[in-house]
Amino acid sequence: MAMSMGSDDGEPMMEMNTTPLIDVMLVLLIMFIITIPIQTHAVKIDLPQNAPPTDSVIDPVKNKVAIDGGGVITWNGAPIDLLTLRQYLQQSLRLPVEPELQFQPNAQTRYVVVDEVLAEIKRAGVTKLGFVGNEQYGNF
Repeated sequence: MAMSMGSDDGEPMMEMNTTPLIDVMLVLLIMFIITIPIQTHAVKIDLPQNAPPTDSVIDPVKNKVAIDGGGVITWNGAPIDLLTLRQYLQQSLRLPVEPELQFQPNAQTRYVVVDEVLAEIKRAGVTKLGFVGNEQYGNF
């Protein structure tokens, strides 16, 4: 684009001078950059203070309740009864962070046993419950 210096005819200049606009924009940009406060990123975490000792059979991250084909209930691989299950569930809920409870019934287990275990889990107030092994029911 050629810069015209005006003409001798007395005609007005048709192009706008944008240099002052660019100068003002640069000054405003620098002022905004200077006035923006420095961002401080902080993540607040409540760390446990002297966590109470827990029984070694309760994992603080995840626990697995399984029922085999004969109706035997296991907690992390160890056979238990419904009373012991109730006690383990209460102990796990007393932890600072509720561990995940994985429930895995066998496809051959009687529904009555599965229903009793699910009722105990519900009565205990477990909120983090996951079903494991649902793919075995796809063949029925």
